[in-house]
Amino acid sequence: MEIKAPTPQIPPAVWTEFKDLQEWEKLHQERQEGDKHSALFESVTEGIFNFPGGFVVTTLADGFLNWARKSSVWPVTFGLACCAIEMMATFASRFDVERLGMVPWASPRHSDLMIVSGTVTIKMAPMLKRIYDQMPDPKWAVSMGSCANSGGPFRHGYHVVKGVDRVIPVDVYVPGCPPPPDALLYGLLKLQEQISHFRKTGQRAAPTEKTD
Repeated sequence: MEIKAPTPQIPPAVWTEFKDLQEWEKLHQERQEGDKHSALFESVTEGIFNFPGGFVVTTLADGFLNWARKSSVWPVTFGLACCAIEMMATFASRFDVERLGMVPWASPRHSDLMIVSGTVTIKMAPMLKRIYDQMPDPKWAVSMGSCANSGGPFRHGYHVVKGVDRVIPVDVYVPGCPPPPDALLYGLLKLQEQISHFRKTGQRAAPTEKTD
């Protein structure tokens, strides 16, 4: 008698749970608090600080880390639609954002910035969130273009997320359809200001104004 192995149960896709695909409220994300330093890093610096003259070492090291964090942002390469072409042009030789220390990187585990450039569909949203979750803290997000900001011209489509901030927390919104490279460059400079504020105070600044 032939015994058949049980058929594995494949869980349904996340977007099938939505009766009304107009919104993505179920997975609305909020940024966690206390992601400035890891607990191990804080314990090591606290130990150095207690040694004679240790406050000088920790102050200089903290200042260097603050400068390095602001001046070496590595965005994960993640393009979705036509805005990604403008993002590629921003990092190409004409605008050369790498002169600001920003190097696009193909591994989310070594990146600290996600530039969402293009239309986010409900089917793509879980993959976007998975990549974002793989990035180490502290991490940042830039919403590039009207589609990423609020759905753009496809907002009334049943399949489009009405703003990537419903999936991941966003720090800087860059308006335009599509925004030119100089607009994204300005948004990255605003992001550097937020990073500098965060490293000095330990508190994240409010996101920029959300406009299309």
